[in-house]
Amino acid sequence: MNATISKSTPAPDLGEPTWEIAHLFPNQGAWSEEEFLALNTNNLVEFSEGYIEVLTMPTTSHQLIVLFIYEVLKAFVAPRKLGTVLVASLRIRLWPGKFREPDIFFMLRQNAARIGEKFWDRADLLMEVVSDSPDDCERDLITKRAEYARARIPEYWIIDPQEGRITVLRLQGDSYVVHGEFLKGSQATSVLLPGFTVDVTEALAHGSF
Repeated sequence: MNATISKSTPAPDLGEPTWEIAHLFPNQGAWSEEEFLALNTNNLVEFSEGYIEVLTMPTTSHQLIVLFIYEVLKAFVAPRKLGTVLVASLRIRLWPGKFREPDIFFMLRQNAARIGEKFWDRADLLMEVVSDSPDDCERDLITKRAEYARARIPEYWIIDPQEGRITVLRLQGDSYVVHGEFLKGSQATSVLLPGFTVDVTEALAHGSF
């Protein structure tokens, strides 16, 4: 039986964006922290000094890597009752007026008072899986590295599938120093969590399906 191919209907002329709704929101640069926190959306949205930043929707490969590393980290911290680990999307306030949504974030048990319902007040370990978008690469490799250091996040992991590398940064003074750049065939290690390791080859392999 032959499938019937229907003729496509010409798309109607589309109008302009619904500016009336857009005008209900503050202009870029004028958003307050309260207005940002009241923004309910299923988009990934970060907040930076009055500006709303809409992030690229993650890919399947990205999410498979995120979930693998999250499960490894959770399997390490949960039985030891070391703290709480979650994945995006949840807001992390680095300082008043600056919110990010890291891929994976961990808070030590002794700092649990900084965990809120709508957002966390900083964290003890943040992880980002680098996307292949140039803007996302710059954000994870440069912008967030500086921001997380300013917020005094003790440890920051950058998982870069394109380079086949996991970089672990530890806070020293006001900036990060490299604890290790771990390539495929090696185990990425933590300073904050002694004994915690991630097999780089296995983690990045989850980006292939």
